[in-house]
Amino acid sequence: MTGAQWRKSTRSSTNGGACVEVSDNLPGRVLVRDTKDRDGGTLAFEPAAWSAFVGFARQP
Repeated sequence: MTGAQWRKSTRSSTNGGACVEVSDNLPGRVLVRDTKDRDGGTLAFEPAAWSAFVGFARQP
């Protein structure tokens, strides 16, 4: 995606395992991709849907 600024998720493992990158700098969408396969596809979410997902994932 043009203009996307990617950052590694804070919940990604540090040993080269399951890692995702998130871009939330584009208006109206949050992008997610696999760090190990950056050309393998990107998921796009509306910001409210992404926020709800993150909130749910943080619950104990």
